[in-house]
Amino acid sequence: MPTTMKLAVGSLVVGVIVLALKGLAYWITGSIALFSDALESTVNVATALAALLAIRVAALPADTNHPYGHHKAEFLSAVLEGMLIVGAALLILHQAYEGIMSPRTISAPLDGLLVNGVATVLNGLWCWVLLTRGRAERSPALVADGKHLLADVVTSAGVAVGFLMAVATGWWILDPIMAALVAVNILWSGSRVIRDSVSGLLDEAVPEDTLARIRDVISTEAGGAMEAHDLRTRHAGKMTFIDFHLVMPGDTTVQDAHEICDRVEGALKRAVPDANITIHVEPEHKAKHSGIVVLD
Repeated sequence: MPTTMKLAVGSLVVGVIVLALKGLAYWITGSIALFSDALESTVNVATALAALLAIRVAALPADTNHPYGHHKAEFLSAVLEGMLIVGAALLILHQAYEGIMSPRTISAPLDGLLVNGVATVLNGLWCWVLLTRGRAERSPALVADGKHLLADVVTSAGVAVGFLMAVATGWWILDPIMAALVAVNILWSGSRVIRDSVSGLLDEAVPEDTLARIRDVISTEAGGAMEAHDLRTRHAGKMTFIDFHLVMPGDTTVQDAHEICDRVEGALKRAVPDANITIHVEPEHKAKHSGIVVLD
C-alpha cells in the first residue's frame, strides 16, 4: 500500500477515536464549547474519508478519458474539506447563539476536560505526521487534512482555556462565547483550505523558487540549443507539468535534437520530482530572442 494511502487510512482511524473521546467529553459536561470541538471532529472523520477516496482515485494511471492522469482528485477533496469546515463553523455559531441567550451550568468539568485533553494530544501528534509526510509526498489532500487538524488543536486549546475560566468564575456565558470564537477560527481555516485548493484546480503556476530552478536547469543543460521560450508550468496533486519550446540551430540533426531533449528532461526530473515534461523542438527561424538563454 502506498505511503499516502496508509496515511489516509491512519487519519480515518485517528479521526474516529478522537470523535469518540470528544463526544464523551461533551456528554459528560453538556458544554457548548466542547460540543463545538466534538462537532469539528465529525468533520475530521468526513474529510479523512474524502481524502482517502481522493488519494485512491489520484493514484489511478492515465487512461483514454484522462490522458494527464487523475491527480486533481486531491484538489477536489481539499475543496470539499474546506466546505465541510465552513459548514461545521456555521452550526457551531448557531449553538453558541442559543447558549448565549440561555447560559447553562457545566457538569463534571474536570473529567470532561481530561477526556478532551487526551483527544487534543492525539490530534496534535497526528497533525504533525500529516503535515510532515503530506508535504514530503506532495499530497494536497493530506496537507489540507493536516492543516485542518492543526486548526482543531488550536481551537481545542482555546476551548480548554475558556472552559476553565467559566468553571473558575461561574460565568457560564463564557462557554458559548468561547464556542463562537472557535467557530470564527474554523471559518478562517476552511476559507484558507478552499483558496489553496482552488488555485490548484485553476492550474496555478509552480512557486517562484521552483520556476527559477526549472529555468536554471534548462539554461545549463540544453547545450547545443539556442534558446527556450514559452515556458509554462502547472501542478496537479504531486505532479508538476512543464512544457516549453526549445529552438535548435538549422544544422542540428533529429538525433542530436533528441539527445539534447533527453538530457534536459533527465535533469529536470532530477530537479523537480514527479515532473511531466513536454518539449517542442523548433527551427532556428522560430527564435524569439527572449526567454531562457542557453549557456554553452
